[in-house]
Amino acid sequence: QVQLVESGGGLVQAGGSLRLSCAASGSIFSIDAMDYYRQAPGKQRELVARISSGGSTNYADSVKGRFTISRDNAKNTVYLQMNSLKPEDTAVYYCHWRGQVVSITGVTDFGSWGQGTQVSVSS
Repeated sequence: QVQLVESGGGLVQAGGSLRLSCAASGSIFSIDAMDYYRQAPGKQRELVARISSGGSTNYADSVKGRFTISRDNAKNTVYLQMNSLKPEDTAVYYCHWRGQVVSITGVTDFGSWGQGTQVSVSS
């Protein structure tokens, strides 16, 4: 199976920046997409940013122009650069990868979540 370890959250003032990292380990055969979601207290988890296997990116309207998702294939790591942070960006951020892994039965689909990292933005 694929394990994802997140880092980079913290407390920052409005207007500040943070960079989240999500590193994967496991017998990954291929990746379909790498996503960042967030969940604020009392709200549903929402998709924030996505980078596909081909490198195309998509963002939620609320973060366009402020957040950038990128990846380092050699390090099996995806990053979320968050600039011009606002108090409404406060949430637990989760990475999610989906793709295929090599197992004893062959190549199978996987979908894995990171443990989550808290981002808090003060006004």
